[in-house]
Parts: sequence; C-alpha cells; structure tokens
Amino acid sequence: MAMPRIFLVLILYSVALRFKGLVAQKDAYVPVDSILLNCGSSGDETDSDGRKWKGDVGGKIDLTSQSDVPVKAQYQDPSLPSTVPYMSARIFSSESTYTFQVTPGPHWIRLHFYPASYSSLAASDSFFSVTTGGFTLLHNFSAAITAQALTQSYIIKEYSVNCTTNSLNITFSPSADHPSAYAFVNGIEIISMPDIYYSDDVRLVGFEDQLIDISGNSFQMMYRLNVGGQFISAAEDSGLSRTWYDDTPYLYGAGIGITTAASKKLSIQYSTDTTIYTAPVDVYSTARSMGPDPKINQNYNLTWNFQVDKNFTYIVRLHFCELQYNEVNQRVFDIYLNNQTAQESADIIGWASSKAVPVHKDYAVMASDADTLWVALHPSVGMKPEYLDAVLNGIEIFKINDATGNLAGPNPIPSPLLPDPVADDSDSSPSGNSGKKLHVIGGAAGSAAVLGALAFCVAVYYRKKREGLGPDGMTSGASAWLPLYGGNSHTMGSKVSTISGRSCTSSHVSSMAANLCRHFTFQEIKQGTKNFNESLVLGVGGFGKVYVGEIDGGTQKVAIKRANPSSEQGVHEFQTEIEMLSKLRHRHLVSLIGYCEDDNEMILVYDYMAQGTLREHLYKSNKPPLSWKQRLEICIGAARGLHYLHTGAKYTIIHRDVKTTNILLDDKFVAKVSDFGLSKTGPGLDHTHVSTVVKGSFGYLDPEYFRRQQLTDKSDVYSFGVVLFEVLCARPALNPSLPKEQVSLADWALHCMKKGVLEDIIDPQLKGKINPECLKKFAETAQKCLSDHGMDRPAMGDVLWNLEFALQLQESSEDGKASTTDKSGAPGLFNELNNHSSDGVVGVEAMMNEDASTLTSTEVFSQLISPKGR
Repeated sequence: MAMPRIFLVLILYSVALRFKGLVAQKDAYVPVDSILLNCGSSGDETDSDGRKWKGDVGGKIDLTSQSDVPVKAQYQDPSLPSTVPYMSARIFSSESTYTFQVTPGPHWIRLHFYPASYSSLAASDSFFSVTTGGFTLLHNFSAAITAQALTQSYIIKEYSVNCTTNSLNITFSPSADHPSAYAFVNGIEIISMPDIYYSDDVRLVGFEDQLIDISGNSFQMMYRLNVGGQFISAAEDSGLSRTWYDDTPYLYGAGIGITTAASKKLSIQYSTDTTIYTAPVDVYSTARSMGPDPKINQNYNLTWNFQVDKNFTYIVRLHFCELQYNEVNQRVFDIYLNNQTAQESADIIGWASSKAVPVHKDYAVMASDADTLWVALHPSVGMKPEYLDAVLNGIEIFKINDATGNLAGPNPIPSPLLPDPVADDSDSSPSGNSGKKLHVIGGAAGSAAVLGALAFCVAVYYRKKREGLGPDGMTSGASAWLPLYGGNSHTMGSKVSTISGRSCTSSHVSSMAANLCRHFTFQEIKQGTKNFNESLVLGVGGFGKVYVGEIDGGTQKVAIKRANPSSEQGVHEFQTEIEMLSKLRHRHLVSLIGYCEDDNEMILVYDYMAQGTLREHLYKSNKPPLSWKQRLEICIGAARGLHYLHTGAKYTIIHRDVKTTNILLDDKFVAKVSDFGLSKTGPGLDHTHVSTVVKGSFGYLDPEYFRRQQLTDKSDVYSFGVVLFEVLCARPALNPSLPKEQVSLADWALHCMKKGVLEDIIDPQLKGKINPECLKKFAETAQKCLSDHGMDRPAMGDVLWNLEFALQLQESSEDGKASTTDKSGAPGLFNELNNHSSDGVVGVEAMMNEDASTLTSTEVFSQLISPKGR
C-alpha cells in the first residue's frame, strides 16, 4: 500500500501546483495598454522573457524629430539579459518627441539605456533630458556615467505617471551645456497599471497630522525589495511586470536578523485593501525578522540603508504578512524612517485581523539634507508583547516629483574604488581602444542600483563604525531612539559585544564561529607584523593589504589580511569568511587560524602560503613554469575542494568567486581554495537555484547567472572551466589588449576547439609535453564546464573524475605504459570507485569525505591580487 499512497500524494501535489498556477494566471492583471517599443529596430522582435517588442523604424510609430537616426550597438556586453531592446537604439541630435495613444489612468513608463558606442558616437558624449506631460524625468542625464557608478552595463529607469488624456508624449532633448551632446534610447515600455499607489493621502513622517496628496503627482521607482526572499522577475509579478530584488545588499550593520518562509500548509489570503496587484504572493510568503533571542533583539535595530537624491520627498511602502503568530500583542514593534518615528506599536495581526493576511503601510519622508534613507525596526518593549521581535516582508521606495514637476536627480559620482571600465587589466572587461569610447561592464540586471548600493552601504557602515556613529549621525550611546550596538551600558565605547561578551567589537562574528577559531588582540597583530611594516606586505587585495607575520613568539609564520577602511569590500565579506571557514575543514580548503576586531579593526589570520597564488605560476611573474603534471595535480586538488563545498558540507556551499588568484599553493604545491567572502549557501531541496545579486570576477562569471541572477553550484563549474583553460594556455581570463575575438579566454578557447586548432593557443612551455589523449580529455572537460546552460554542465564530482582520468593518461604515457581501462574507458585506477557507483561520482565523494578529515598545518592566506570586477 506504500507505493500507491506515494503516487497519490505526488498526483495531488501536482494538481495543487497546477491549480495554484491557474489561480495566479486568473488573478493576473491584464493591462489595457501594453506598448513595448524596440527603438532603432525595423521589425518586431521577442526578448528572452518571450515579450514581443515593436520596432520604430519605417513610420510604425508617431515620432516628431528633425534629426534622428536608428543605429546598432557595436559590442554586446555578456551581461545583457537579451539583445532586445538593447542592441538597437535611436539617436537624437535635436529635440524629438514620441507620441503614444493610451487610455487615461496610471501607467508605468520604463526607459531602457545601453551606453555603448554607436557608429562614431562616444557614449561619454551623451547628455540629455527626458520630459512627459509637464514632468521632467531626466535632466542632463548621462547613461554612461550612471552605468559606471552603479557597475551595470545597462540602465532601466522606471516611472509612474497618471495620464489624464488619450495621448502620452515623451520628449528627448540633448543638453545644451555639452557641445557634442546627443540623446538616445534603446527601449520604451508604456504599460497601464491598476490604481494601487494614487488612491490615498500619505502621512508625512515627522510632521504630525500632515498629509501629502499624491493623486496628481508622478513617481520614480527607486527600490523594490522582496525582504527575506529571493529575486522575483517581471514575468512572475501578477501581470504588472515589476522586478523585486533581494534585500541583503541594503542591510546595515551586523544585525541582519533571520529569514523565514511560509509553511506549505499556509495559504496567503488577500483582502480588499491589499490585493495580489499590491505585491505578488512570493513577497508575502517570505520575511526577515530579528531572531529568537529577546535579549539581543532589545539591543539592536533591524536596519536597511538606501542611497537617494537630496531635496525630494519619498513614499516608503512597507509590506507585512504575519506568518508565525495568530494573536494581537504577540509581536509588536516600532518603525523608524530617517531616525524619526513613523509608526509606534505596529501589530500586524491587529491590522490584518488574521494570520497570513497581507497588509501594507505607506509613509512619506523628506530627504532634505542627506542622500541616504534609513528604514529601521525595533521591538515595542513598552507594549510588553509576548515576543520581542520585528518583521518585514517587502519594501518599495518611490521618489515624488517636486513643486516644479521635476523628478531628475544629478548623475552619480563614480566611486574611485570601482574598477576603471576602460582599464587594460586582465580582470576587466573588453573595451574599445579609443579614449572617446566608453564601455561599461554590467554587474546586476535591472533598475535597482544593487552593486553600487552594496559598495555604498559597506563604506558608510564602516566609516560610521570607526567614528562610533549611528544612522542618525550621533554617537551610538546618544542615539535619539536606540544605540545600534547595544542598549543601556553596552555601547560602542565600551566595546562589549552583546553576542559573545568578548572585550572587542565582535558584533560581526557569531558566538559559534568565535568559539571555533582564535581571537587575537590588536596588540598581538601589531607585534607580529612589526606595526604593519610595509616591507612585510605580501600583496594588496580588494579587502586590504596582506602581511607576512609571526605569532606565538615567532614560532609560527602566518599571513595577516587587514581591512582597508575605504575598501569596497568590508563587513559582510569579513563575517562570511569567518562563518564559512570556522566550520569547514578539508585538505584543499583554506584554514583560518583566527581573527581580530579590536579597535574597530577587521583582521583575518591564516597559515602562511609559501608558493602564493596559482596565477603567479602561470604568467606575469618570473617564477619557473609549472610542469603539466603539476598543473593537473593542482586542478585536481582545487576540484576536490570545490566538490566538498558542493556535496560534502552540511549544506551546499557555492563559492561564487572561483579564479586562479583564489587557488593558492603550499610549500609542496598542494592546491587550496581560498577567499570565501562572496560564498553563499546553496538552494534547499525545494529549489533549484538561489536568486541573488550578481557577484564575482569578470571573465569567470557564469553567463546564465549574469542573465537570470539565479545562482547554482553549476556557476562554480563554469568559473572552474575558465580556470582549466587558463592553466592550459597560461593567459588571463580577459585581456583587452588582444583582438576583439580573443579578449575572452573562454570564448576564444571554445572557438579554437571548434576549429580544431586548440594546440595553437596552449602555453608554449607545454608544447610537445602533453599526451594527446590527456589533452583531449582535459579540453573536453573544460569545454563541458563552459556550456551556456547550467543543466548541460557536469557536476564538480564528474569534473574531478575526468581530471583524475587525464592525470592517469599522462602518467601512463610518461611511464611508457598503456593504461588499463574498463569498458567505460576509465583507467584501472578507478575500477574500485566504479564498483561503488556506475558513474564513479559516489566513489569520488567517499574519497572527498576521507580528505575532509585530513588537516594540514601549512594552509592558506586569501587573495593576494586585487579581485577586480566584484
């Protein structure tokens, strides 16, 4: 009877999923107007999401212009989600107006910009304004500067405008302040929307009983976050085509809380006030709360930080749905916006009257003097709720036009910490040679400034941490509403952690991680590095400088990585590195000795790595070249470390930054995978991927991860495929000084394999020294790793097995022996493994688990060479 019952459950589950899909489809909004204009294109084309775009060439659209021309982009950035609408554009050298026929009512307007080189025009010369219906959407706007500052390859600007007539005009005007200025646009979306933002007046925070009438205004969408949940694409948003991003990059400080999700038995029940159009089910099905410990929760705020334009008023919409409790006064909390009380004693059950019923609250806040907007939650201790906690499901932030109808802010200032988009560096993207041509590398897809905001948040956090300031700019102990790092006497000045109780500011490190690795005092670190003597610097990375030092009275040599206060990396990566490495032990992973957080420092201590990085043994150094057998053994060691991360740890761990500078070598050339600052826990059993902001290093990034922002362990496999070709060819993953088709090593190697001329690009030091069968197996393995789609790539266990096979072929040829193979083509060395598994993977996993228990005293320090492209 067991089998039929299982089948019945599966059938019922399948039916439930289909029913859920039908309900979602039935409830989805169907816009009256849906105009998708592919500017500069003559035909109708479909984007990667299946949406059809109409070309504007050939009189298909009402365009009034005295000087305009359709053009094609000269280069397609690999991070573009689709060629439509980005690879074509319309250029305007004088004021030009599109006129669209629409029905009256609120509409989304989305403008798509890809600042590439078009014909002989330089992207850096494009400055222009955009107006519609008396509102200024953009003024003196530079898509190139904006993309560079946000480390994106393309920009989407999203607005909401309430149309009062049957026509909508959008005017593009080159800026008069720039002699060579021109305007351009790649795509225009105009989509009607339900009235979910304009219906009610909104209370202005900090001004009692003052309401803002927003019915006649226009908005610019600044941020839209699925708090505690994953990325939600436009296609998954109930017909409103909104994109919801992960909230992690905007969290402030070490207190990031915990994420929760609705149980499968819990069904979200919308009300008349909050419908499925307000936010999709996935937003209300996940949340971020403060955590289960009431003592800790009393001493910190769950805080998000956003970069905004000064001198504007913003609407902050907060989405709530109680997923855990059923009664009023079980969870009650206060809401603060820009250090002002927006809501006292927020009780979701009190608002919604029931569990799993969504509600939303709108607040208006002015950003007069600061370019940051803070959202913070704290338990309402005075209400004596059953649980001292706070929770949030979603955030939307909109800019409201000012009294003159203006929505335009200034162009952002590119951070000096960001890599130069036209620099000739092995980890930079290809770009044109002309100084007038600007090509900007893409990081995160969509309109939110995800990567730029991440760098900003980290920089702001660390600066204020060093100054002892809270988000209000006051000292933590004197905060107007709550000190960030502890209440009562546990202030920043006392340097007492509310978590571990150590005499240091160890708020970044969990008590478990702190107990698993050693804590160093700052005095010990200074003594071990001779007060950070510059002669002891081993290298400089994105996190800071790496010094060679000594501990325990000079008995042990170590590598000490000290954070640079102005680094683009910081608290999150510091915490992640400790959390990961304190719990992982494997012969081919780095071993973290300890850390230091005294005196507001962030310092990591590793065992000294005698032979440095793999990259410096391949090119750009005077070190003797590695033999082919050494290179194979190093690749096998790195593959073992990655395979353990994917399958041997308690949870799947995705490294997310696999490259030759993060594969380090001990004195015996044993490979160790290093730098876990970007690592992320993999998806659970119910998911195939983790939706997250794109991070990594250019040249190694999985293109599928680029396009979809969906991270899997196969993203590491792709990066490792680039490493394999880098080892074989002894050249950088990206080299902009080469001809265009050769810039990307991955693309060039695959092209050469297809043409059958791979031997022409391998390292000259290896010519005639690689067994042909070994080379074939190695190259085929790397080729499979670089498949466009993750599902077509092998698992890391299979990669490891093939590399072991290649090594056996090489050793057999060097010994003058014919390899003994079974019917599957595997050498006799693997027969025992194949006895455990038909594909050999289980046997490899068993071998990895055995390795996991082997500890070495000479391991690794992390990342000597600057990790460009994060």
